[in-house]
Amino acid sequence: MDKKYFPFAIILASFSLLSGCTDMSSTSVRDKVLVYCSEASPQSFNPQLVTSGPTFDASSRQIYNRLVEFEPGGTQLKQSLATHWEISGDGKEYTFYLRKDVTFQTTDQFVPTRHFNADDVLFSFQRQWKKNHPYHRVSPLQFRYFGAMGLNELILNIEKLDIYKVKFTLKNPDAPFLATLAMDFASILSAEYAAHLIRTGQPQLIDNKPVGTGPFQLVRYQPDAFIRYKPHPTYWKGKEKLEGLVFAITPDPSLRFARLIAGECDIMAKPLPIQIDAASQYPGLITLSEAGSNVSFLAMNTTKKPFDQHKVRLAMNYAINKSSILKIVYGGTAEEAINPIPPLIWSYDNKTEPVPYSSLIAKQLLIEAGYPDGFKMDLWAMPVQRTYNPNAIKMAELIQHDLEKVGIKVSIISYEFGTFLEKIKSGEHQAALLGWIGDNGDPDNYFSSTLSCAAARSGNNGAFWCDEKFDSLIQQAGEKSDIDVRTELYLKAQRRFNQQKPWVPIAHARQFILLNKKVNNLQLVPTDGMYFSGVTLSAAEAETPLPGVE
Repeated sequence: MDKKYFPFAIILASFSLLSGCTDMSSTSVRDKVLVYCSEASPQSFNPQLVTSGPTFDASSRQIYNRLVEFEPGGTQLKQSLATHWEISGDGKEYTFYLRKDVTFQTTDQFVPTRHFNADDVLFSFQRQWKKNHPYHRVSPLQFRYFGAMGLNELILNIEKLDIYKVKFTLKNPDAPFLATLAMDFASILSAEYAAHLIRTGQPQLIDNKPVGTGPFQLVRYQPDAFIRYKPHPTYWKGKEKLEGLVFAITPDPSLRFARLIAGECDIMAKPLPIQIDAASQYPGLITLSEAGSNVSFLAMNTTKKPFDQHKVRLAMNYAINKSSILKIVYGGTAEEAINPIPPLIWSYDNKTEPVPYSSLIAKQLLIEAGYPDGFKMDLWAMPVQRTYNPNAIKMAELIQHDLEKVGIKVSIISYEFGTFLEKIKSGEHQAALLGWIGDNGDPDNYFSSTLSCAAARSGNNGAFWCDEKFDSLIQQAGEKSDIDVRTELYLKAQRRFNQQKPWVPIAHARQFILLNKKVNNLQLVPTDGMYFSGVTLSAAEAETPLPGVE
């Protein structure tokens, strides 16, 4: 059997296991199980350990909850595991009142004996924060997002005031702090489950055999093939109407599209521009689209030659034809990036002028930098689609062609996605095509996560650029509550970024998904990501016909 078709055979079998039905072709079974053709395997089932969207989709967005969460389809905050909270007058103390009667999921490995409480909040944050915590080094992955957001330095204390009350004390006021707690890495894990795994000598299972409070719970994971979930029967918001959820892991976008039009998948992740156009030929398909809170960029490792020189970085910005990339890679579904944040984020600097494409200027800058004959470099490109970059390999090839014109010889390097991310965070690259999807609608999520000195130390800053002036500006902005003051500081930070040019900003892409019209209540969110809570399926209709076939 062709390996690329093997996963779906397993998915068909999963329907019968979920429903107890032995007829795998049963329409009634298929009507109750949502199949999502995802683009990549998760790195882990613990969102605290990663920064990748496919992992968040598979873990935090289905299995876990956080103290606060975003309103569906937006970035307004609302209650979740915390019913309400109080903030001290000086902005340094946050007291959270926790929801009662919230159950954790029951699995073959673990049967909870109590409901969610303050101990779970302390465990979930202290594991990431305290280096001497027994779970801090259980995984070879690290808590880079926690570090990139500066929480290692920001949090002064976390204390349990009573079983349903927790207080965070900060070293200084932090305006984005509440929004930060709605992000994926702030998901709440079970302290009781962690203690159980310590007793049984299996602490590593906490990251791969998850137990959360969320709408779905993991049933089975076949790496690079599928993930199978069932509804959490005692979910505090009410049991989901779906009887099952399956991620059909399908890295090849052509195969994802084929599965969608064949009815094997209900939703397709990350369609290519050509597929978005083709979808209109299929009356059974719907296209959802929204402006994306994202940025794609070429990060130059400023700790390595020749990218430690400003003129070389500036030459790279002039040498790359972004118009060609927008046309060929994005098919006109993205706009040119100029700043490190997209235009839909408040404080965006509208006065920044784009760097024009000019091989002549690039060559002159290289001469001034001491590279009249150019140089050799490696350019790393991810092997999977992301919302911000539908085809990094093609983008790398276009950039390779552009840079050859100014004497820069480019070798393109790629790895399996998880390996790619870990090697980037270890700083092994010279330059890499990367991107960022904003998690909370606050400018700080871009600046602190991808460009701060803390992010350079954690490896989340792919340019490893640590600029004291820039860092001071974004730290000041985070400590202010006045949005006008914060805006002015972020404008200055963007100007500093554009003076120093640690990146070649490339694009802000619209986000798209394709789905069968029987899917109901699915919403795109500006922060990207797939949330299946509340989604339902209508009864099956006739199969979607192929174009030109009667």
